[in-house]
Amino acid sequence: MVEPADVAAARKRLEGAIYQTPCAYSQTLSELSGVRCFVKLENLQMTGSFKERGAANLLLQLDAEERARGVAAASAGNHGLAVAYHAARLGTTAVIVMPEWAPLIKVTSARRHRAQVILFGANYDEAYGRARQLATERGLVFVHPFDDERVIAGQGTLGLELLEQCPDVHAVVVAVGGGGLAGGVGLAIKAERPDVRVIGVQAEALAAMQQALATGSRRTLPPASTIADGIAVRQVGELTLALASSYVDEVVTVTEEELANAILLLLEIEKTVVEGAGAAPLAALLNRSLGLGGKNVVLVLSGGNIDVTMISRIIERGLVKDARLVRLSVVLRDQPGALARLAALVGEARANIVHIEHERAFSRAAIGESRVELTLETSGREQIDVVKQRLVDSGYRVEERRA
Repeated sequence: MVEPADVAAARKRLEGAIYQTPCAYSQTLSELSGVRCFVKLENLQMTGSFKERGAANLLLQLDAEERARGVAAASAGNHGLAVAYHAARLGTTAVIVMPEWAPLIKVTSARRHRAQVILFGANYDEAYGRARQLATERGLVFVHPFDDERVIAGQGTLGLELLEQCPDVHAVVVAVGGGGLAGGVGLAIKAERPDVRVIGVQAEALAAMQQALATGSRRTLPPASTIADGIAVRQVGELTLALASSYVDEVVTVTEEELANAILLLLEIEKTVVEGAGAAPLAALLNRSLGLGGKNVVLVLSGGNIDVTMISRIIERGLVKDARLVRLSVVLRDQPGALARLAALVGEARANIVHIEHERAFSRAAIGESRVELTLETSGREQIDVVKQRLVDSGYRVEERRA
């Protein structure tokens, strides 16, 4: 089992190899959540995530013969990117196996660090199996993404940092995938401050750690899709389950819409880009009853590697969740000027039409009528209700389309 001394040794070992990221106070997030909210910006690491801590701590402990053989890793993206970067710094070759759906930014970044990136399998587990096979065939050192003492100790250094940066912390909220970060941070924090609550957060679609803690066994969950690809792990590790059982007070889950909304809020409020896993702690703080009112709370923003091609879609999901983007279906008389009058009414309510679709042939409306689908930008639920009431008062039949 990993000990606090291992984390302390890792921190000394990592001096100069990783960035001590800021742990900034957020006035706006504090007002939104009812806590004194701090954000630990691990998305500012060189490769954009906390994974550098564990990867570098392991690689720095390899002997000359192991470095000469090279390393292999399986990853949804961030761990592989961290291994590639630090292997290159140490002059070691790296083979990284990622699922075929891995975000492009993580694939291209790992290749930029001279790693051989192999896309294999529909999920992390299939990529993991292939990476293990390649490590055996080629005699490579396998770098596990979470279930390794050296990796866990490296991740735990984050806990030591935030205790120094926020000495009056009452709770830390951290994303959980395989459990290396939560286990390491929990161990480090509880060793010095056993009163601090450590709360893990998982995507509702893949709550492997929550289920493992409830049952006491490491069950492999069925494949599922989530925008929090960095924590899309179907089975937690043996070491990490033991650590979570001892040092994590609670694990909660969040929905896809809550994750999207949290990404959007961090963009708007903190001016920081995070991926789905990085946004999970904020999603939990805003949408779950964690009993932290008035407390000093640190959210670990664990990573920021998100494809720009995905950001617009995620932002739209967040806008829908926040009632700032809405779709209305309106039935109107099919006659000249009807569409213009409809648009004028929406404009009078100060909503902005971003998309309009006018349907006759395939509409269920009666002959002589047509159905119009309006996508509107609004300031929130209150304005949506004003628009709908104005249209109803003007004789239109209106239906709000739900996501």
